[in-house]
Amino acid sequence: MPTRTVRRSVALPKRLVDEVAAVAPLELKSNWNRLVIVALEAFARDQRQRAFEQAMARMADDPAIKKECAAIQREFARAEADGLAADD
Repeated sequence: MPTRTVRRSVALPKRLVDEVAAVAPLELKSNWNRLVIVALEAFARDQRQRAFEQAMARMADDPAIKKECAAIQREFARAEADGLAADD
């Protein structure tokens, strides 16, 4: 059965260790393994979010997508002009 844990050894600058130890939540101060897991999960989440935001920005600048959005907006404009009062 394959292992679900990968071991890695890292060398950390002392100033970083000291800084992290000073700001880490109490439950993580004494468990560096868990602290590194939490930090790496946050890093991966931030990288995925950044990639998504960059993809959305590229999409927003895409002329074909702008054209399609304008066409959809025109279609909805007709529906909005149906003579019914606005829901204010």
